[in-house]
Amino acid sequence: MKRYSLALDLVNDPVLIAEYEDYHQAIWPEIKQSILDAGVVNMEIYRFENRLFMIMEVNDEFSFEKKGQLDAENEKVQEWEQLMWKYQSAIPGAKEGEKWVIMDKIFQL
Repeated sequence: MKRYSLALDLVNDPVLIAEYEDYHQAIWPEIKQSILDAGVVNMEIYRFENRLFMIMEVNDEFSFEKKGQLDAENEKVQEWEQLMWKYQSAIPGAKEGEKWVIMDKIFQL
């Protein structure tokens, strides 16, 4: 099983951050299913201030290209992503339109 670590910033507004967390306490069932269908086995998101850190464990069939294609074809995922842009802010160094950025592992014990 492969693991990815990703980072993203949120708009630095306590009200919006609380709303974002509320959405993630009860994600839409279609979003959960789309994540599973893409081959994600486990996903955790952590927050400090307005910085998010995600750990994704994926099966051997997972690829970001496949997930991107499935997401592009799913109207509910597109609706969710559009809604989430209200709360999300690209992390410094992200490419134009890029949300979650893959982090490089620099240490393991």
